[in-house]
Amino acid sequence: MPKKPRTEEEIEEIKANILHHALELINQGGFEGFSMRKLARRLGVSVVTIYSYYKNKDDLYLAILTKGFEKLYHACHDACESEKEPYARLRKMVLAYVDFGFDSSNFYNLMFTWHVPKYEDYVGTPLENAAAIELNAGLQVRTFFLKAIREYADIHNLQVKDEDIEFYLIVFWSLLHGFIAGNNNKILSYMHDNPLGLKERILEFVLERMALSVMASYDNQSRREKGEDHE
Repeated sequence: MPKKPRTEEEIEEIKANILHHALELINQGGFEGFSMRKLARRLGVSVVTIYSYYKNKDDLYLAILTKGFEKLYHACHDACESEKEPYARLRKMVLAYVDFGFDSSNFYNLMFTWHVPKYEDYVGTPLENAAAIELNAGLQVRTFFLKAIREYADIHNLQVKDEDIEFYLIVFWSLLHGFIAGNNNKILSYMHDNPLGLKERILEFVLERMALSVMASYDNQSRREKGEDHE
């Protein structure tokens, strides 16, 4: 009697299980040390079984990254929807980002910390489309934060250039990333007895500086414009 075809739900469950164990193996041995054979042994299946769901190691890796960025986006989106006031929204989003970095460190390390292949490495290859999907998932998070900062500026009637908002996002992401990475790799434990206990303080520090920078950008632009008007 022929085997009953798997349902879409069963297929997605199998793929999710493969991604879960692949992510753990990559975090244990690095991207270069990961192989489909090691994954097959861990799962107790043949390599052919895994290849029936993912084309190769890189296809699986890109699927992991895409899943990670989707998880991060949904966490930030849910945080944003829980508040109405722009500053409160931004605060909740930043907190969701930091918590993702701590609670999903396996994803976070692969997404933001490790030196691993990026979109440009797959341009011109059969995996370019899969890499583009992963890239767009990551850029969706970036766009969401840019929009939140823009809403904060607009609610205060601050005419801030898009390039300045992009600059602030890079600066403050770098600060948050340093805090997350420093906690995840234990470096901050050599600098402070309880670095995790600094989360709220660092969060407020970053947000206050972002707010002040947005306002300062508006003030500087206004002064420049007034100076040009006097000429």
